[in-house]
Amino acid sequence: MVSYTVSHQAYVKIILHSAKYPHKLVNGVLLGKRVGSDQVAIDDAVPLLHNWTSLSPMMEIGLDLASGYAESKGLHVVGYYQASERVGEVALAPVGERMASKISEAFPEAIALVVDGQQVGSESAALMPFVAASGTSWRPVSSSPPPFTLGSTFSLVSEKSPTRAVALIRESRLHEKFGDFDDHLEDVSIDWLRNEACNDPVP
Repeated sequence: MVSYTVSHQAYVKIILHSAKYPHKLVNGVLLGKRVGSDQVAIDDAVPLLHNWTSLSPMMEIGLDLASGYAESKGLHVVGYYQASERVGEVALAPVGERMASKISEAFPEAIALVVDGQQVGSESAALMPFVAASGTSWRPVSSSPPPFTLGSTFSLVSEKSPTRAVALIRESRLHEKFGDFDDHLEDVSIDWLRNEACNDPVP
């Protein structure tokens, strides 16, 4: 059974992206690597879109650029993430299923993470993982123990990441400095691949 770890940097970027555009579906990709034969380490996240969130040419271009960036860092695109425009929505959108399936063609252990907006602000990871079921169908992980709890095959590198991410939003308003590929298309100075202004030391 494959286990997955989510770094503090990747987690914070996912939450910042969802906080910047709370009333829109946002999505991006997860960058990481295999560790041994049974673990995938998710080291970073690259935000793609908040406007053109269908499988559009812009998404294809963004995915290609993110893949090239991952390779330059010795990483792979290992998954997809999204946050819905509706707080209580934790289903993987059809575009998410297609994107995750596309990613899994190159990285078979790919996963998708969906932000649970109702849990953001709690000490919970507020992430629902999805894995491939069959064809282009993906299913939420229903395991015991539940994902992102003690003993689960899904874990955060730092258990302080959820509270830290919320503090960065409420106190530092760091999400306002965060940019995705859509933002970059409007202002090419926005460093959407790295978002170095939003890097946060592991708490």
